[in-house]
Amino acid sequence: MQIADLGVLFFIQMFVILACCRLIGWGLNKYLGQPQVIGEMIAGVLLGPSLFGLLLPDLQAALFPTESRPILYVISQFGIGLFMFIVGMGFHTDHFKSNTKSAFTISLSGIIAPFIIAFAITPLLFKVPGLFSENITLYQASLFLGACIAITAFPVLARIIHEKKLQNTRIGTLTLSSAAIDDAGAWCVVALVLATMGEGAGVAIKAVAGGAAFVAFMILLGPKIMAPLAKIVEREGQMTPLVLSFMLMLFMLSAYAMDVAGLHAVFGGFILGTVVPRGKLTEELKRALEPFAILVLVPIFFTYSGLHTQLNIIGSPQMMLIAMGVLVACVLAKGGACYLAARLTGEDNKTALSVGTLMNARGLTELIIINIGLQKGIIQPGLFTVLVIMAIVTTLMTSPVFDLINRKRIPIKDAVETNV
Repeated sequence: MQIADLGVLFFIQMFVILACCRLIGWGLNKYLGQPQVIGEMIAGVLLGPSLFGLLLPDLQAALFPTESRPILYVISQFGIGLFMFIVGMGFHTDHFKSNTKSAFTISLSGIIAPFIIAFAITPLLFKVPGLFSENITLYQASLFLGACIAITAFPVLARIIHEKKLQNTRIGTLTLSSAAIDDAGAWCVVALVLATMGEGAGVAIKAVAGGAAFVAFMILLGPKIMAPLAKIVEREGQMTPLVLSFMLMLFMLSAYAMDVAGLHAVFGGFILGTVVPRGKLTEELKRALEPFAILVLVPIFFTYSGLHTQLNIIGSPQMMLIAMGVLVACVLAKGGACYLAARLTGEDNKTALSVGTLMNARGLTELIIINIGLQKGIIQPGLFTVLVIMAIVTTLMTSPVFDLINRKRIPIKDAVETNV
């Protein structure tokens, strides 16, 4: 297919993506009370081989040909990274500083417990056909499964927090802080597994050292670099083209740095957003970038991931039993550990349950990791399907369980003011 033809096709792809995301999101919100982001995630999966490709395979192949996937991939990475930049600007560092102990305790518990569970159940799964590759060791399999259980759906979690207007609350800040540390650790473990498979120890070293160096650089020098830009916006009273272009260039460099380090572009955008000087600059950046990023770019990310997801590989009753067992283990290991950690650090019961519920969401971040595992020959299609089911169920249950926990809770705004 010619590049010109791909360009024309892109517009009809975008129409279908936006229409499906809005329609399914509206339906789930109206009838099931799910946030718009859950509808976008499910719409992305349904546009892939799981439903659209199953019912109308020729039409699906014509609308989303293999040649168009690289275009959707690049735009999806830009979109999700830009959204996380916006999320970072809404991140209250003063809340994080006052809750550092809680955030680190929750995140570490959300990593340690899943790895304990993974090392306990992997020997039971290792010899089951269709789950793990024959080319990896039990240790490698346990590490990778631990990372899959430990991961939190950082972008999806951010969207849920945004849609529930929790981004400026204690619960929202504590959860995002914990998830950021948690996911960085999980990505580093994935890099470690890849390194042990012959890609070299440099992969793991670069991920850990590169991520730490970037965070230190941003904390120490980021605000100073952007201070003159903030003064320009304050003086002009609005966003200028010069400032907007410079901030977008900083975003591109940050996303590039994290990708090169072996983590993910979303961390570059998020970390940059957290150090942008607060005030008129952040207000104008959100006003300029937020509508387009949320309404247009982020749905492409969900659709691209959904195009690589196949839910129709359900398999035998044995696979269904394994899927249910893995789901229960994942919920207890992640949600349960984060709940207990929050309680141990002094949070009240409802706050701890809320944090544990939000941290339990896996979403399409899980799909990214398991796609890497499938491509690199770590897991096979059977386990891939099991983990896809786990990712979708844990994400779908997040919003209704959170609402159930907080049904009789005092207004979140008041709760924050009394807790901070």
